[in-house]
Amino acid sequence: MSFVTGNPNLTTDTLASLGWSAHFARQVAPDDPATPARVSEVSRAGLTVLTATGPASVITPDSTGLYAVGDWVMVQGPRVTARLDRLTEIGRRAAGPVAARQLIAANVDTLAIVTSCNADFNVARLERYLAMASSAGCLPLIVLTKADEAADPASYVNTAARLSSLVTAFALNGRDGTDVARLNAWCGPGQTLALVGSSGVGKTTLQNHLTGVIAATQGIREDDAKGRHTTTARALRPTLAGGWLIDTPGIRELQLSDAADGIEAVFSDVTDLLGTCRFSDCKHESEPGCAVQAAIAAGTLDPDRLRRWQKLSREESHSSETVAQARARARQMNKLYKSGKRTARMKRGDETG
Repeated sequence: MSFVTGNPNLTTDTLASLGWSAHFARQVAPDDPATPARVSEVSRAGLTVLTATGPASVITPDSTGLYAVGDWVMVQGPRVTARLDRLTEIGRRAAGPVAARQLIAANVDTLAIVTSCNADFNVARLERYLAMASSAGCLPLIVLTKADEAADPASYVNTAARLSSLVTAFALNGRDGTDVARLNAWCGPGQTLALVGSSGVGKTTLQNHLTGVIAATQGIREDDAKGRHTTTARALRPTLAGGWLIDTPGIRELQLSDAADGIEAVFSDVTDLLGTCRFSDCKHESEPGCAVQAAIAAGTLDPDRLRRWQKLSREESHSSETVAQARARARQMNKLYKSGKRTARMKRGDETG
């Protein structure tokens, strides 16, 4: 047994259940008078944190937008004195024209991507979530709900499992507590599981079974399998299995940010071919000696998967722009637009002169 920050009442054993590890302990000086705490909720006014002695409300020296549910911080009195470096960080591109990153959760061990065995199942969306999980450093898990309502849930599982060699996929009945208990393996003592996915796929129902906390659930529209938001804010909750769960609001449109490594990992069947084309600047369209097109012709690569990789790669390049780059590109486009208008006016003048 060892003591944390010189406090004789605070041991590593008492923090282990919150997810404390050597990664965080190495960042704390032995004589630091502050106490480690884990962020359970983030609001504009401050943070709710969990310590070895219970929950507390604290304020931050900077914007709370810089913190995520699951973060580890050092707290002295009612104030945060430091945020510890994260093991994993889940984020996406925030809505809006400026390339800004929105934090979703931190220090998550497993990211459960929840979809359902109905019209919500979407391969392109799942690939996006898998790329996000890989870039964050989380173990990816695809959970297919509403298996009891599907004629052939195994077909959904097989399709999901083929998307990446990194993923584990299985189907379950979210209303069956015994079936949901299969997720306990990923949210046991010291482990953190996060749930992401669209509204209406059953994330809140899974949370109810895993935590014992009953939250209101809402139905889905039968015509398109789209649901209404039940979870409106992220929170870190204890699970019945001894670990932690982060449920997130439904994401209608997931835009990636800083996910180039994740895209490469998820689409390794495509990216492994890129360096084997005859020409280094191959566009993978109709060039001679293109290994990618050869794989498509041989039936070992789905052309739709290539198009999805190309789309995500273009989007990632655009999303990763700095603010300065985005503004410079906008200025350049504006100049081209104005130049085009002047040319058009001059041409009209020549035609009428």
